[in-house]
Amino acid sequence: MNRRSAIALLSAVLLTTSGCGYNRIQSLDEQVNQAQGQIETQLQRRADLIPNLVNTVKGYAAHEEGIFTEIARARGALLGAVRGGDAEQMANANAGLTGALGRLLAISEAYPQLKADQSFLRLQDELAGTENRIAVARQDYNTSVGTYNNYIRQFPQTLTAKMTGAKARKYFTATGDAQQPPSVDFSPPPARPAPSGGATARPTTP
Repeated sequence: MNRRSAIALLSAVLLTTSGCGYNRIQSLDEQVNQAQGQIETQLQRRADLIPNLVNTVKGYAAHEEGIFTEIARARGALLGAVRGGDAEQMANANAGLTGALGRLLAISEAYPQLKADQSFLRLQDELAGTENRIAVARQDYNTSVGTYNNYIRQFPQTLTAKMTGAKARKYFTATGDAQQPPSVDFSPPPARPAPSGGATARPTTP
């Protein structure tokens, strides 16, 4: 094959792949990867803040071993999910950590000195900021996934997707029990009714 024929063949291939959406699929897929990278960065940052928070709480409530073990387990699950790179698993693990953190922060209600500890307050602020960044990254990621998934379902892009192995991407959305992490209720318990027994008081007559 001479040079002119090779150039003509290459031009035909480029036109064909462009017409079938190959380049666009690759571009959208890369956007999803970049958006997922932002989520992973913020999840890692959240996990990195946990040990300092736990150590601060331990300084006032060292006997709360049950919640500390739960936090360590939830943090390990989150880090494992981040390493695995599965968006759905990351969302579930993040929801699990949120529930465990809620129970950890509830401990502060019983320890006024802990609530006033500057390190504790600073870590709470940092966690809140990280959670806000996770929310923004999640929205950007899910938007990118929606654009990508919709595109590869259209014709003729769906043929190109099948030929190249391009598959739908998972959303960053918690599933099952992880969708509703346990909430923390600081309201006092309802008052118990007065015990019934003995003679019933008779109404007084005017």
